[in-house]
Amino acid sequence: MFRALLALMCLVVSCCAQENKPDRSALRANLESALSFEAPSSGDAPSGWGGGPPGTIFADNKVVHGGHGSARIERSSTSPSDFSTVTKSTPIDFSGKTVTFSGYLRTEDVTGFVGLWAREDGETPALAFDKMQSRQLKGTTDRARYSIEPPLVPDARNLFFGVLVSGTGKAWVDDLELLVDGKPIWELPQAKASEATAIDHDHQFDSGSGVVISQLSPAQVDNLVTLGRIWGFLKYHHPKITGGERHWDYDLFRILPAILAASDRTSANAALVHWMDGLGPVSPCSPCATLDASDLSVRPDLDWIADETALGAELSQRLRVIRENRAPNRQFYVSMAPNIGNPVFNHELGYEQVKLPDFGFQLLALYRFWNIVEYWSPDRELPDENWSRVLGDFIPRIALAKDGDSYKREVMALIAKLNDGHANLWNALNVRPPVGQCQIPVNVRFIENVPVVIGFAAAQDPPAGLKIGDVITELDGVPAHQLVETWLPLYAASNDAARMRDIGRYFTRGECGDANIGILRQNSELNLSVKRVATSVKDFDPGTHDLPGPAFRLLSKDVAYLKLSAVKEADAPHYVEQAASTRGFIIDIRNYPSSFVVFALGQLLVGAETPFVRFTAGDLSNPGAFHWEAPLSLSPQKPHYQGKVIVLVDETSMSQAEYTALAFRSAPGAVVVGSTTSGADGNVSPFPLPGGLRTTISGLGVFYPDKKPTQRIGIVPDVAVRPTIAGIRDGRDEVLEAALRQILGSSVPAEEIEKLAKP
Repeated sequence: MFRALLALMCLVVSCCAQENKPDRSALRANLESALSFEAPSSGDAPSGWGGGPPGTIFADNKVVHGGHGSARIERSSTSPSDFSTVTKSTPIDFSGKTVTFSGYLRTEDVTGFVGLWAREDGETPALAFDKMQSRQLKGTTDRARYSIEPPLVPDARNLFFGVLVSGTGKAWVDDLELLVDGKPIWELPQAKASEATAIDHDHQFDSGSGVVISQLSPAQVDNLVTLGRIWGFLKYHHPKITGGERHWDYDLFRILPAILAASDRTSANAALVHWMDGLGPVSPCSPCATLDASDLSVRPDLDWIADETALGAELSQRLRVIRENRAPNRQFYVSMAPNIGNPVFNHELGYEQVKLPDFGFQLLALYRFWNIVEYWSPDRELPDENWSRVLGDFIPRIALAKDGDSYKREVMALIAKLNDGHANLWNALNVRPPVGQCQIPVNVRFIENVPVVIGFAAAQDPPAGLKIGDVITELDGVPAHQLVETWLPLYAASNDAARMRDIGRYFTRGECGDANIGILRQNSELNLSVKRVATSVKDFDPGTHDLPGPAFRLLSKDVAYLKLSAVKEADAPHYVEQAASTRGFIIDIRNYPSSFVVFALGQLLVGAETPFVRFTAGDLSNPGAFHWEAPLSLSPQKPHYQGKVIVLVDETSMSQAEYTALAFRSAPGAVVVGSTTSGADGNVSPFPLPGGLRTTISGLGVFYPDKKPTQRIGIVPDVAVRPTIAGIRDGRDEVLEAALRQILGSSVPAEEIEKLAKP
């Protein structure tokens, strides 16, 4: 959901006019008035704020925290879009480490969530993005103060911020505050304007690459593979590029005609030597970057630059000189997020204006993604296929794509090869099959390797004739297994569990109107006529398999239950106090946590200092190298829970959910029950691709303290339990039942276990 929200917010804030840089007094007047909502409004919307959609944001003078005004966001079932937001922006002409955006929120009957959000843009959108989505502020709540604290990224130029509401309901916001390192931004000195770079001056290819070609020979593909690898190597090693002296995307278009015209490998290599010589000589470095191999997790894959058989002696020698004379910690297109360490991709342009098809820009998309993975993905060694081979395979597929939608689908297929659940084309999923604006209003989950109806869309009437537990055998005359085989290559995920989760979510999508569905109900085969209806994301299963109802409850005097989809960080001690007399504490993470409780709750589950995770991070001086960091630990705090801890997981457990499960598994005697998680952990690093596309990768490597990986593998349960079709039909939660048996033992009758596990 975070990724979909980020994509939507990219669209929303791109429509907001950037404010001219005011002097400090004007800035203070502008922001103080807007943040307090005290300025008179000439229309419905609060003065000084943008956002929308129209008819959903209002100035309010009845429900206020301080003063005489507030902002109200109000959505109904007929409101356009999936969310509404009040939005404002200000230039980042100051320096600091941390932005703090806070304010008072009150909600009424919100079905989605309410939250503050902030986004920092530079030449690349979304250099930083923070939001309250994981806290799941929803329903009806009293007014309270909330805050978010994104790091201030050095290359950010504009700060967008606001409050959003998804789903339906009302929310009021008042008395906002915007600080940097604890001070109002108008009290910070105006930073010196950053110097213009080559990107600001070079506009030769703004209207297109100018490269027109309809087919590629095998020799051309081979030469383009070499070009792609050298272009990426130079991007992160040559001092002219790492110093921002060249518009490196456009330099690609300058060399492309010569490479395409080369008659063989030798002439292509000669053209590359001439091109590199045009960058000027590489001066001896002082000091030079060095590689500390003592803590390496992944070593740079650079043996190929010494391959004189493929490159020729002259080209190989040029590349080795550049490698040996690289400057330490000097990069133009990448930096590291403060206090975190995942890569931030600076100065990567999205080229929204480019008219597709365009061979050069489409090839640039492949080169950019492939090289970002090659040098900055901590999990680059995990794909099933050789990453070098992937480059050659996709050159004709992506560069020669005939239209925008074909280009997007080929890029999706490329991203799927990475096996990273954080990576996709998050603002172009509408072209991924099955395509269409409507769905049969059912929730589908793959159970026993077949698509099964497990529920019905929240805002729709159940389709006549369909029942929970029905196995879908075909849609519109096409067998279900054939549909899955066709769609699989375009579904990016870390593992099969996550891939089938996503296919299930969109399984019945298609054109609006009548549809034919074949089902297997126990031993009977049926064919039904149903309708695909207009839906939105909020109509469907939110991706949780936990119990409905409150976050915490006692299932019996011996068993406590906590679901993290509704957990509150501040209530962690209270949960443990309520569970104190029980024999076992079931923590259900078949969801995405509403609050970050790794430490707040995890430290109440351990009795001694307990390492639970370690990370790997990239190296600006040595692109492609990843170093081990020291393990993180849980430090025991009171109140301490002394009973047995059971953690529930499945394919809906992803990213922060997996990190949380990793931490709680370290509790003494803890048992993980369920099925393999989605296998995508680590802070995400976003970047654009030509054509206005948005993607991300996992930017940190996440491992157990003993260095065993979690990416792709996920959190493997100690006790493997998967739902069955029979259990779905009977309304049973077989995973929760297995957890109860871990606590209560096998002597408790099955009927009693089933009763305790019922919602």
